[in-house]
Amino acid sequence: MNPELFLADLEAKPEALAKLAESLADDPFAAIPGDVERVVFLGMGSSRYAAGVAALRLRAAGVNAVAEYASARASFPAARGTLVVPISATGGSRETLDAVARYRDRQAFVAALTNDIGSAVAEGADAVVDMLAGEELGGVACRTFQHTLALLLALEARLSGGHRGVAGLVWQAAEATADLLDRREQWLPRAIELLDGPHGVYTIAPAEHLSSAEQSALMFREGPRRPADACETGDWSHVDVYLTKTLDYRAILFPGSAYDAQAMEWVEQRGSTVLAVGADLPGAAASIRYTHDTDPDVALLTETLVAELVAAHWWSN
Repeated sequence: MNPELFLADLEAKPEALAKLAESLADDPFAAIPGDVERVVFLGMGSSRYAAGVAALRLRAAGVNAVAEYASARASFPAARGTLVVPISATGGSRETLDAVARYRDRQAFVAALTNDIGSAVAEGADAVVDMLAGEELGGVACRTFQHTLALLLALEARLSGGHRGVAGLVWQAAEATADLLDRREQWLPRAIELLDGPHGVYTIAPAEHLSSAEQSALMFREGPRRPADACETGDWSHVDVYLTKTLDYRAILFPGSAYDAQAMEWVEQRGSTVLAVGADLPGAAASIRYTHDTDPDVALLTETLVAELVAAHWWSN
């Protein structure tokens, strides 16, 4: 792992997204059969974060879907009509390989999603989908996380009959990402100042964007090795609000929940610090805006870059 190369990986995001958008002219999930009745996502870490949001979206569209820890002892049994999607950027996650082994050579259809199509997770799969994120030389899953989300949106469109063009969405995410990178000198110093406290960083997002909070917290732990934890916005008032009583509580909040105001009431009462990303939020110490941030799907693909750039700064200093 290398902080300078991690930053270079982040700076390469717009170009990688543009290549992914071009590739989406063809359906990456075209090989999937038409009789899918259930979707089982398998993954760990960032892969599972992305899968959790994808499964929620599929359920909302009427598709039976679940995102499992690949380390779980068991999940749905292999059966005709079951689509199993093991997700591993490197293709070598031990837990994911163990989990998908329960489905190979059985009635379930296995579509592996990986950034290395020659890796172990692709062996024996009925279909292999390339993340097309390029090599992450910094050793941290950042572009692969973003591309995983985009490709799972493409899977959602296929299975739910959605009509939004995912390629166009990815192009917009590339523009939004470039905007944040190009203007970082305007917003990054203030973000670093607000989040640099003695008790770590907390990240808050609605259920539909929980992967953004989880990935952001992971970036603070993985690179600069700072304490960080994620929470769903509505749940925050039941499980994390207590920390504002005793800690110098500093958080990134990704707006969009019906319960943003409820959380901010406690934040203001306790004098805690919140940085809002993607929308202006009453009571927040600052808000970071970017191109296309009013589109929730663009935000889903883009917003973790704020935490990633803060983490890159802390890691290299």
